Amino acid sequence: MSVAGSGIWTAVAVAFGTVFGLGLVAIGYGAVRRAAREERPGLRRGLVARLPAEWTTQRVLIAVVAGAVTGALTAWPVAAVLTTVALLTLPGLLGPDRQAAQRTERMEALATWTEMLRDTLSAAAGLEQAVLATSDIAPAALESELRQLAAAVRSGRPLPAALRAFAEDVDDPLADVVVAALVMAAEQQAGHLAPLLGELAESVREQVAMRQHIDAGRASVRTGVRVTVLVTLGMAVGLVVFNRPYLDPFDTLTGQAVLAVVGALFAASFTYLTAIGRIEEPVRLIAPTAPRAAAGAEPGGTP
Repeated sequence: MSVAGSGIWTAVAVAFGTVFGLGLVAIGYGAVRRAAREERPGLRRGLVARLPAEWTTQRVLIAVVAGAVTGALTAWPVAAVLTTVALLTLPGLLGPDRQAAQRTERMEALATWTEMLRDTLSAAAGLEQAVLATSDIAPAALESELRQLAAAVRSGRPLPAALRAFAEDVDDPLADVVVAALVMAAEQQAGHLAPLLGELAESVREQVAMRQHIDAGRASVRTGVRVTVLVTLGMAVGLVVFNRPYLDPFDTLTGQAVLAVVGALFAASFTYLTAIGRIEEPVRLIAPTAPRAAAGAEPGGTP
């Protein structure tokens, strides 16, 4: 059954895209505003917390409007949905991997700080004095966390507790290894800490080199995906603009079902590419909840 040029199907496409878009706007708005005030834990808050941080209100609105316009111009409800989903997900997949770059930068900063601690301890300084001295010349990627560590130590907080809080702020398994060695040295007065820190710094730098090699391989894959997406989108837009009759089969219900299947296959392939490019992080040595519980029990801590 052909519905080309039908005003009813155009209205259905617009209504479908609008309703779907309003739902995404509500979810996106909650994701942006969830940090404004504490709410009771529940199913909705758990779902919102799982949304990507880059799904800002502006981005959701742009995606919804573009999806509604696409649905109205093509009279394809499925096209409205696919456009909205593509604008929300593809920029993060096809753009630069900022999260991986930031992680690598923080790992390099951790290795640099570990070497600074080693050199300061070699000059016969105590561990607490070494932490305070190196925090004043901290690497940029860890400057905030190290300054908070130094402030906690200067305020009289025990060094092991301050180091555990630092590990939670950094939120990195390699930082946990370094902090575990420092905590053991602070609590048990372990000797030969400087050589151990040197070995840890070398290990971290090896991890950085490995991640950079992996990122270089992933960059070529992302480039291939970009080319595939751009060619596909360019061909689709060109057919819609210059050879619309060629796409008349998609005006039927069967055609919409086929379009949905094609879109689902693209989504599955992009999801798979993201999964195989993800680096599994090792298990953390320091439990993330322990430092916060300790901090909440101390004066001025955040429960």
